[in-house]
Formats: sequence, C-alpha cells, structure tokens
Amino acid sequence: MTALPDNPNLPSHVEIYDTTLRDGTQGEGVSFSLIDKVKIARHLDALGVDYIEGGYPLSNPKDVAFFDQAQALDLQHAKVCAFGMTRRRDTHPKDDVGMNALVDSNAPVITIVGKTWDLHVEEVLRVSRDENLDMIRESVEFCAESGAEVFYDAEHFFDGFKDNPEYALQTLDAARRGGATRFVLCDTNGGSLPEWIQYAIQQIQSNLSPDLKLGIHTHNDAGLALANSLVAVQSGAIQVQGTINGIGERCGNVDLTTVIANLQLKLKTNCLHDPAALQKLTETSRFVSELANMNLRENQPYVGSASFAHKGGMHVHAVNKIAHSYEHVEPESVGNSRKILVSELSGLSNLTATLGEKFDSEADPQTMRRVLERVQDLENAGYQFEAANASFELLLLQELGKRKTFWLLDHYRCVILKQLNDNPITEASVKLEINNTIEHRVAEGDGPVNALDAALRKCLLPHYPEIQKVRLTDFKVRVVNAADATAAKVRVVIDFAVTDEDHADQYFSTIGVDENIVNASWEAIIDAFEYHLIEQKTHALT
Repeated sequence: MTALPDNPNLPSHVEIYDTTLRDGTQGEGVSFSLIDKVKIARHLDALGVDYIEGGYPLSNPKDVAFFDQAQALDLQHAKVCAFGMTRRRDTHPKDDVGMNALVDSNAPVITIVGKTWDLHVEEVLRVSRDENLDMIRESVEFCAESGAEVFYDAEHFFDGFKDNPEYALQTLDAARRGGATRFVLCDTNGGSLPEWIQYAIQQIQSNLSPDLKLGIHTHNDAGLALANSLVAVQSGAIQVQGTINGIGERCGNVDLTTVIANLQLKLKTNCLHDPAALQKLTETSRFVSELANMNLRENQPYVGSASFAHKGGMHVHAVNKIAHSYEHVEPESVGNSRKILVSELSGLSNLTATLGEKFDSEADPQTMRRVLERVQDLENAGYQFEAANASFELLLLQELGKRKTFWLLDHYRCVILKQLNDNPITEASVKLEINNTIEHRVAEGDGPVNALDAALRKCLLPHYPEIQKVRLTDFKVRVVNAADATAAKVRVVIDFAVTDEDHADQYFSTIGVDENIVNASWEAIIDAFEYHLIEQKTHALT
C-alpha cells in the first residue's frame, strides 16, 4: 500500500472544541437540564477534548447556573467557554449587558461571534460596514482585557468570502487587532464544498498571515460537514468545532465522534489529551444520546451499533479469518464491538461465529442448520433477530439445550380503568413461582407495559436483585402485517442498558411478536431479565 505524502500543513495537535451544550441544543427536540449539562461536561473532559462551550450566559437562567457550577467542576483537561455576540450598535462594550454577562461568567475562554457576510451587516444588523468592524474589535478587546482568552467565530464566513472577500478578511483582521487568539471560520449555512473551504483558507494565509490560528465550524446541510472539517485541518486549521453525534440546528453540526476518530486513526494527528481515551468514544456518544432522549443512529460511523455489524454469510466467513478484510479499523479502538447478525439471509458462518465468540463452544453442523431453520421460521412470522441480539442468544441457548429457567409463570393480568374526564389508570398483577416460592404482586403504571414491568420487578427483586440495574432506553413498535388493521401482528423491540461497577453502560435489545401488543412487550421484557441474569451467571431453576 502506497503511503500518503507528508502534509506540512497538518498540525501535530488539533484542538477539539465541543459545542454540544450550546449549538447542539438548537437541534429539534434536543434539551438538556442543568444536571445533564454538568454530566456531559464531565464526560467530555474524561474523553479529553480541549474546550467545552457551556452556552450563552445571558440567554437563560440555566446557562447562568451552569457557569456558576462550572467553577467547581474541577475539569482535568477541558476549558469551559462562554459564547456571546458582539456589542450592540451605538453602545460601548462596558455598557452592553451581553458583554458584561460574558465577563461575569468567569469562563476562562470567551467566544465572540460576529458578522462576516456584508449581507447580514447591512440587511440584518443594519449598520455600516465600518461600524461592524468596530463592534468586532471592541467586543473582543473588552473581553480580552478582562483576562479571558478570546476566540472569534466568523459567522457565515464562506458565504461572505464568496460575495465580498476583501470585507470578510477585514472582519478577521478586526478580531486580530482586538486580541483574539483563534479565528474560527463558520460554514453557517452548511452549503460549502471542500474545494471552497481549502481555497478560502489559502487566501487567508496569503493575505493576512500564514501563522493565524484558524478553526473550522461546519454544518451538515449539504452532507459535507466532516469532509469540510478534515480539509480545513489539512489546510492548516488547528481547531475543529462541532457536537457529539452531530446534533444541532437543521441538519446538524459536524459529528465530533467521527472527526476525532478520523483525526486519530486516519490522519494520525492527535486531538485528545490521552490517545487511549479514544476507546471512550462510543460510550460518550451513547451517553449524550440517552440524555438528549434521542434514538441511537445504528449506522453512525465508528460508534453506531451497526458500525461493525456483519450479516452476509460471505462477509462473516471472511471476517472470521481476517477481520480487516471487512473492517477499516478495529472496533475496540473506538470502544465499540463487532456484531455478527443473524437473519433469514444468514449462513452457517454467522451462527458459528456467534457461538464461538459468545459461548466459547462448538456445535455440529446439523445443530447449526436446525438453529438457522428456526431463525428463518421465526423471521417469517415477524421476528427480526438482527435488531435483538439478546433474544437471539437466548434462542441459541434454547436450541442447544442450555437455556435455564429462572421462574415459572402462573399468569399475568392487566386492567385499565378509563372514566370520562380522567386519565386512564392501569393496574397489573403478576404471579410467578421462583425457587418453590409463590410471588404474586400488583403494581400501577403509565400504561399496561409499564405496570407489568413494575409488577414483574416486584416479584423478581427479592430473588434476583441484579435486575435492578436493567433499565429501558428505547421502545419501538412496528406492525408486521398491516393488512389485518387493528388485528395485525406487531413486533416490539426494546433497548436496554445496564451500568456496571465501572459506571460504563452495556446495551442489548430484545424482541417480542404477537397480535397482542402487551404480550409482545411481555416477551421482550422477560427476555431482557433472563439475558441479564445469564450474563451475571446467576443460579437458575433446574
């Protein structure tokens, strides 16, 4: 393999500036509580990013409170940044409430965003071009005089540079004269091409200074946020701004999980304080998704649950022999893991790989064919095991005669009471036999699934306290045969997480299929508890 030539513009360290807590929250449906923001900041610091943008301290009380709490966070690596706009027109910075809020935040870094595109200067701000330059310089200068380091975000830089390159460069120079130490070029509309990013940076280096410390802030409206960020770094930018999982307004910001992995593993440029922390990337991605109450994107590069998932029999056969024949990096390098999917399309290689990797045993081909036929029959009935790894492993144990029994169901019952002007009340009762003991418990819940889960836990916890760690993270329902209307069979897939002693989350999924959505959900829930108990090697009924 021919090696790429050395790139003299490639910095030895690329700064990672995370704006999940500010720009990320502008995404549709994304909201973090104060506690969430503090937790995410700690995770980002553990990952090893350089800067964490906490928000705009004038915009809402929550951001003000975050900067108060940030003083006691005791972060090991990251610096907290306060974000704000330039002073208002015809106002001195010391008399501007926004400027004072930034300084009063006591953040060690203040990021000032200013207008770079003369269209915005004249039509949005409605000030003269010279007044805008004064607003940029004076705002940066005021914050710098407070003792904070000041970064300048050049909003709409690439669009402004296209329309009026001379003025766009003047805005950067105004920030430089004010004392900014980073000059962040923002592709705010997300529509620039990599070639334009590269050309604009070259012009800045030629016309202002080759030593200007540039950053890049891209949005993904054209699907090019990652490409634009990487080409900016290859052109000399030393900082990348973005969000975890790419959350943000419209189509989102550049996904820092992908940026970090590509910088570390592809460009061989360090961007974390400890390169070994790259193994925390998947954990950080899933942690932020959970706090944002967003579904994990299965095909997300590097950190998605399907990033290293193999389904085709030919692929699995090759991966079992030479992993990198179908994997561009090792899953463990980013804290992820390989998955061998089993479905009606699978070959014996998929089953053999799962059996050997998970259970450290072998089975004869006849048994494997029987398992494969069972999988095909169940998928024909509506199951989908590639989305439910835990249920598949239980099926495999059952076919191998190794699945244990933890309890015997006598019955469960759900009752829903709905009166005219009141919310429905759901009550569930579950009766089990566990270790020769009858457990018959009742619970209320927000619907039949929640009530059943609560009653089941009441039965199990005295015997298996380990299940307390199992928590539901997502619940998905899909109609299998829509032609049957309300009598249609439904498929329920439930995602669960378990936090271990090291406070790391482990994820698994289960499935249930039935014409009755409650029973389909019951199947998935009991699979989850049985799977966890087997993983914990808890004693089962004989």
